Amino acid sequence: MSSIFKKIIDREISGFIIAEDDKHLAFLDANPLIEGHTLVIPKIEEDYIFDLNDTDLSELIIFAKKVAIQIKKHIPCTKVGMSVVGLEVPHAHIHLIPINSIDDMNFSRPKIKLDSNRFLELQALLTK
Repeated sequence: MSSIFKKIIDREISGFIIAEDDKHLAFLDANPLIEGHTLVIPKIEEDYIFDLNDTDLSELIIFAKKVAIQIKKHIPCTKVGMSVVGLEVPHAHIHLIPINSIDDMNFSRPKIKLDSNRFLELQALLTK
């Protein structure tokens, strides 16, 4: 089931990683809704988030919480929203999105375009 996320985990392709532990990875979404939009994934390959066992799901959520706290600390926003859609890539993942209104999490909106320098700036900011 090797997905693009597995290739980021294995460092076969680059990603703007902002947090990692032995079981999880968080990196900036390449097609963000807003600056700071981050994906949080388990390193195990599982397509559907609710197919994760209870321990793995709980640990993923706790890891996502730590990442969300870091995002809120450095990206101006009211809250960090969380969404699980799971249709784009066949690998369980959580979207963490800095939000000031509900519309900030509207996935039908056009994605913003960032150049690699801005991604690097955001990565540096979020790994402080």
